[in-house]
Amino acid sequence: MVYLAEFLGTAILILLGGGVVAGVSLARSKALNGGWIVVTFGWGMAVAMAVYVVGAISGGHINPAVTIGLASIGEFPWSQVPGYIAAQMAGAFVGACLVFLAYYAHWKPTEDPEAKLGVFSTAPGVRNPIANLTTEIIGTAMLLLGILGIGENAGAVSAGDADLSALFAMGFSPLIVGLLILAIGLSLGGPTGYAINPARDLGPRIAHALLPIPGKGSSDWGYAWIPVVGPIIGGVIGAFIWKLTNFGS
Repeated sequence: MVYLAEFLGTAILILLGGGVVAGVSLARSKALNGGWIVVTFGWGMAVAMAVYVVGAISGGHINPAVTIGLASIGEFPWSQVPGYIAAQMAGAFVGACLVFLAYYAHWKPTEDPEAKLGVFSTAPGVRNPIANLTTEIIGTAMLLLGILGIGENAGAVSAGDADLSALFAMGFSPLIVGLLILAIGLSLGGPTGYAINPARDLGPRIAHALLPIPGKGSSDWGYAWIPVVGPIIGGVIGAFIWKLTNFGS
């Protein structure tokens, strides 16, 4: 059941998050040129809604970096990590396919292949692998610090907890996590588009490569490792900063 919940939650995340990018990017969309504020707010609400739906069941990780980060400090069992990641990746792929279907009539009139790829995955404003990787590490470290801080303040996460189910069962916590995503996007999203989630980027990038999108261009596989490796490193760092400073003790 927890794996199905992670699958569904990540699919919702990508449906709503990728959907807002499609809305502001694709030709003839009512939300065309909505701008960065709309995108970051949309992603924040996408996370909140996904966690509201599945958080009480699976902990609402919807992100391999969160799963691995929590496991690295003993807050989640390593035995469940592979299943969670597989479910998250599959959910992200399905969510991206749903975005494709929802905006089916808008792909052909959109001429820019980069705009089409941007609906599915992230890309740097300035292509510099070291700088881009660093940005993703910093952003995801902040994500884990924020999640653990929200949990501590809610009185739901303590050393030795198996997951975040108690946190996300509390009414306002998913919304606050969504605001955390909004804050990260507004403050740190400019350089890379703030993937901060390997499934969020890789699952939809695979969908982009496989779907029959008119004039879609390259899936930019040369960059694809950065929004996978960076968030994993950042998630572990953020979790260990929390642990080592004894905030969670």
